[in-house]
Amino acid sequence: MNSGNGDDQHPTPEPSPDQPPRIPLPRASVEDTGRPLPALEALGDLAPRPAPLVLEHRVLKSLLGAWALAACSAEETAAVEEHLGDCGSCADEARRLREAVGLLHPAESLDPDPSLRARVIEGCLERRPPRIPVPEWATPYDAETARLDALLQDFGDAEWHAPVRLRWFRKDEPTSRRTTVAGVIAHLLTVDGLVAVALGLQDPLGDVAADRPTPSARTEAYWRASHFPPTRAVRAPWREQTHDLVRTVSFTGGGTGRLSVPYGDFELALRDAMLDRAFECWVHAEDIAEAVDYPYEPPSGRDLHPMVDLAARMLPTVLAARRRAGLAAPPPPGPHRRLVPAGEPGRSLRLEIEGSGGGEWLIPLDSPAAMGSAEHEVAHVALDGAEFCRLAAGHVSPAEAAAGQVGDREAIRDVLFAAASLSRM
Repeated sequence: MNSGNGDDQHPTPEPSPDQPPRIPLPRASVEDTGRPLPALEALGDLAPRPAPLVLEHRVLKSLLGAWALAACSAEETAAVEEHLGDCGSCADEARRLREAVGLLHPAESLDPDPSLRARVIEGCLERRPPRIPVPEWATPYDAETARLDALLQDFGDAEWHAPVRLRWFRKDEPTSRRTTVAGVIAHLLTVDGLVAVALGLQDPLGDVAADRPTPSARTEAYWRASHFPPTRAVRAPWREQTHDLVRTVSFTGGGTGRLSVPYGDFELALRDAMLDRAFECWVHAEDIAEAVDYPYEPPSGRDLHPMVDLAARMLPTVLAARRRAGLAAPPPPGPHRRLVPAGEPGRSLRLEIEGSGGGEWLIPLDSPAAMGSAEHEVAHVALDGAEFCRLAAGHVSPAEAAAGQVGDREAIRDVLFAAASLSRM
């Protein structure tokens, strides 16, 4: 029997029937012999590579969608990727398609990223600027009402009547009010009505009289006046009113931002009132999503930052009000703890908000008219942006807020409780 290589000079001997079967010795790797490795060109015959396809530009462009979905053959993939190195327009299109494919496989929620809407609108406005732009301070409200409306779009009767518990802090104590998803939208409708009335629009309460012109009193009056619990029918007037508010502030121009909006116990400039309404819309959207067991993401960083900024700017006034009510410690006498004149630097707390939409704010502690001062910093608090907003909404207690804290413990406590005091129904 031959060896099979045509060499008959050394035939392989046949084993004797009386001998045990011959076991071949293990082969040594060429890497262990010290011999040089074979050249790659020598292996070409063993694994020949297909010649790259030569395709026209229009054909390669038509393959970009399949390439982004990893549905091309090996030859087509090689041709497309070689083309992308030479064609800038196709490379940009391929990048956009790959990003779009990423949206088809979300990790948790079926909803797109909150920043996607802003990016799409920004791209559209770059191509065709609006004749009547929406003021920058109204865009968070526009975005958050659109996100909530998208959540409500496919709700059935069971979801509209799902129980929701509204939570907030009152005099350092957590409190709550039970309602339904439809009741929450009715609440947003009536409180947004404060801004509508300030702009000369129709009041959603109509002839219903509230005991006081506060958000909670208006909401309770609306609920009492309803012959039946609110249903899905409340969505249409709420959404129409949100469109009217955005349209009106856009037509009247950014100058109306200083218009005062009364909340009963206090007033806000229109630009701040719109941020306040955007903030509450997001907070109650989370309440609704939790009630129907649906994931809901925080706002984009661009929209979250002005909401955080509004809360930080309100803290000195809230601190002063709490001090007058005996809920915060007065500044004891001392060289660094004293009431300072308006506009002068005073004892301050550095509030650091981490994550998208964050930043740093120096909060004056002893006078709402004082200036925050790094030289007079006595404490430093660090919080995640969404966590800080949930604290300001009364959804997280000051004791449970995951805050990094350094410095004057009393000042830190006062600021955290002041943030919780911003909450209301």
